[in-house]
Amino acid sequence: MAVPKRRVSHTRAAKRRTHYKLTLPMPVKDADGTWRMPHHMNMTTGEYKTTKA
Repeated sequence: MAVPKRRVSHTRAAKRRTHYKLTLPMPVKDADGTWRMPHHMNMTTGEYKTTKA
């Protein structure tokens, strides 16, 4: 069983945790001016990549 040999300091733990970040959603604007998430259909027109869903 893996057991740490000594205690991890607060600084070292914080340095490791700096990469645990949330990414913000990046919405895109359609041709009709509405915002939607990428790779999702437009809820007002029902279109996805210029095809009707």
